[in-house]
Amino acid sequence: MLNNLDQKPVFKRRHFGNPAAFNIIMTNYIVAAFGLAIFVDSQHKLHWFFWVVMGGLAIYNAFALYKNREELDKVSIISYIISLAGMGLLFLVF
Repeated sequence: MLNNLDQKPVFKRRHFGNPAAFNIIMTNYIVAAFGLAIFVDSQHKLHWFFWVVMGGLAIYNAFALYKNREELDKVSIISYIISLAGMGLLFLVF
């Protein structure tokens, strides 16, 4: 019977998952796309609840960025800002 100290590690490299900025950006686009698809009617008018969903998304972004502030570097911040501009374009396209 092998002792725990004698066992070889199964994984040689530790995987920490996706960067926090990537998860925030993907959540933003998914929520915005579903919100636009659900709350836009046939005359291209937005339902008022869409803005409630976007407000909730803004609160989520604030907390997620605050929670992961030590993980964010200059490249992550620039990509986040570019993704917000892309969400504005997504809003204009729908």
